[in-house]
This record gives sequence, C-alpha cells and structure tokens, in this order.
Amino acid sequence: MTLGADPATQIDVADARRYADGIPWDDFRTLRQRPGLHWNPYEDHGFWAVTRHADACEVSRHPERFSSAIGHVNLWDLEADALEARRSILEHDPPAHTRLRRVVSKAFTPRQMRRYEERTRAIADELLDAVVRHGGGDWVDLVAAPLPIRVIIAILGVPPEDADYMVELSNHLVEGTTESQSLPPDAFGNTTPLRLLPFGSPAAWGLYEYGAKLGNQRLDRPTEDLVSLLVHAEVGGDRLTAAEFRNFFQVLVFGGNETTRTAITHGTIAFAEHPDQWDRLVADRELVPNAVEEVIRWASPILHMRRTAAVDTELAGTQISAGDKVVMWYPSANRDEQVFERPDEFDIGRSDNAQIAFGGGGPHFCLGAYLARMELTVLLEAMLDRGIRPASAANLERIPSNFVHGVTSVDISVADSSAPATAPVRASCANLIS
Repeated sequence: MTLGADPATQIDVADARRYADGIPWDDFRTLRQRPGLHWNPYEDHGFWAVTRHADACEVSRHPERFSSAIGHVNLWDLEADALEARRSILEHDPPAHTRLRRVVSKAFTPRQMRRYEERTRAIADELLDAVVRHGGGDWVDLVAAPLPIRVIIAILGVPPEDADYMVELSNHLVEGTTESQSLPPDAFGNTTPLRLLPFGSPAAWGLYEYGAKLGNQRLDRPTEDLVSLLVHAEVGGDRLTAAEFRNFFQVLVFGGNETTRTAITHGTIAFAEHPDQWDRLVADRELVPNAVEEVIRWASPILHMRRTAAVDTELAGTQISAGDKVVMWYPSANRDEQVFERPDEFDIGRSDNAQIAFGGGGPHFCLGAYLARMELTVLLEAMLDRGIRPASAANLERIPSNFVHGVTSVDISVADSSAPATAPVRASCANLIS
C-alpha cells in the first residue's frame, strides 16, 4: 500500500477467508468511520457495502428502492432460470411477498409460539441434564444444534426420529456458503443441476424431497402442525404452488435451525468469557430479556443480506445506480458506535438494545424472531434453574463463511453458579464428545 492510501480500498468484506478467525471487526469499524458507502469488488462486478445501522435500516424499510426480487439476496448473481427455481419468500417484494408471508405468519405469532414453550423447556431440560452428567463438552453437539432443530421440526410436524437428518441437511447447506463442498452433486439422490438449488448444494434437494413427501402426507391426513397449515392454506383464493411450498420448507428448516443455533453458541461463549455478566444474571433474573437481546446482537448469526437497486437512488451521500447490488452487513450495524454505547463490550444490562440481527424492519423482518427469543429465554432460565455456569470455552472451530457466523464445535466446561466464577466444580469433558 502506498503512503497515504485509503486503507478501506484494501478491505474485501466478501472474502470468506477473513472470517476463518472470526468477524473482521477492525475492517468494519474502518468502513463505518469513512463517509459514504464502500464499493467492494466481487467476481465480475461488485457491491455497495452497507455497514452503518441507520443505512441498513433505510435499505430494509424501502423495498421500492432496494429490491429483494431483482437479482438475488446472496452476493452472487443467478441466471434467470436459477433465480426462479430458487425463489422463496426471501426473494420477493410486496405484494407477492405479502401474500406468502400471510400464509405462514399466523403460525409465528407470539401467542402461537407460547404453545411451544412447554415443549421447548422439556427439550432444554433433557439436553442440559446431559451437560450436567458430562460436566460440559461440545456445546454445539450437546445443546446448540439439537435444541432449535428439535423445536422447529415439532412446529413443522417432522417426526423426532428425523431430527438428525434435518441437522445433517442444514449443515451441508451452511457448507454451501463456504469455499468448499464435500458432497458429490448426486448426494441424496439429486438429479438437478446445482446452480438451480439453494446454496448450490444437493442438500437442498434432500430438503425439497423430504418436504414434498411430508406435504403430500398432510394433504391427505392434516394434523396440528405448520406443514398442514402450509399445504392447506388459501390466500387470495389460491394455495401455495409445489415450488413455493418446497422453498418455504427449506427456508424454515434452515432458518429455524441455523440462526438460533449460532446465537446459542456465541451467547454461551460470551458468558464463559465474561463471567461477571453471568453473575449479574444469577443475581437478577429480570435481566433475562435484556440478556437475550444482547446475545442476539453479539452473535449476529446471519452476516449479510443483499438487495438490488430498483431505481437510481442515494444512500449515505452515495449515488447508487439501478441494478447495483446493495449489501447490508448486520454484525457491523450491531456494533455501530452511533447507536450502541461501548459496542464492543458484552453487556446484558443494555436497556434499549436496537440490534438488527433479525433485519432492520420492513417487510422482511424475520418471521422466526419471536421463536428465537423464546428458545434463548427458555435455555437461559433452564441453565439458571440448574445452577449451570458456562465456565470456560476452548477448541473453537469456526465455519469460514461470509454468510453465517457459524461454529462447528466448541468445548464448554460448566460450573456451579453458586461457586465463584474462578472455581468450576466440574471439569471439561471435551474428549467425551466427538
């Protein structure tokens, strides 16, 4: 770099290798502090990186300017047939998006989610019993992965014995966001070109096929579950097409699993590394709702979402041409110094937490936001009930992805919350969990 050159020109926030050791916070801080938007080269063109909180909210709330239906919501471009084949609720603008959201939104109201609190608590209790028996272990395998997938499949109506299969498929979808792919193209019986599948992964085909089979069963024998609601729902006089249903099913399994799993993992690591914050929670359970919001801010499970400019427009003083990619980076927005006091500190006492990990408002605000909050609340309360303290975190293995803030595994040792934070009563059992 030449003397006096702008360091921002050397920053590439799309480079997955930058995330191998965690989110590149210094890079995002640099971009937030410079005026306007950052033009980030990518493949044969590039995108405008939106790194500040106010700008991300502006993009989120104006689909007439920043479209989800034009192009793609991921960084890369798709050919027209691939975009149509992959198109889910995420790749629509109102009014088409409104129609699809109306189909499923009634299943994700706070009132409906409260029906699943007892089931979630039972699952959390079972998983934490194993944690206590082992004295800790791989938190992803023991808690973070099984809890959200078992909850979402209960809501969907997937049999419990298929939970591991859903986790396997979801894991492979995440792998599709990295630079490596371990599956052969014909895995899970796939015969579709990978470019037509979400994340370019044959695991998407596996989810499509599983969802179609379950949906056909519910057409003939409906039950009290979300798949039955989806296949029988009528909106505007018509039902979901087969393609709309399969894409819905894939999004619900992936979103209902991966985002909460990541929040649980990073939240537990944060408490292990900041024992004073766990002490505050033990001393005052009224802080649980605040703690949940801080965990979500801290974790920022989904790193970005793309929009495409529908018209010539302006944002943060930057002129944007119709057709330009505009990409919101949620972890950066969630550490914006203009919004959060001491943004790089994990503080469960934040009383006005404006985190936008679920989106910055507008039509695409995450359907599962209340579900994720409920699961995190139940888990924290269950840990407090048992006196479990996250005592240490070790052997952290990250997913080198620029899309999900994922963790493959992390060994968490636990202690008795009644004991001092420096005196765990149970040793780590990292070697017991493969």
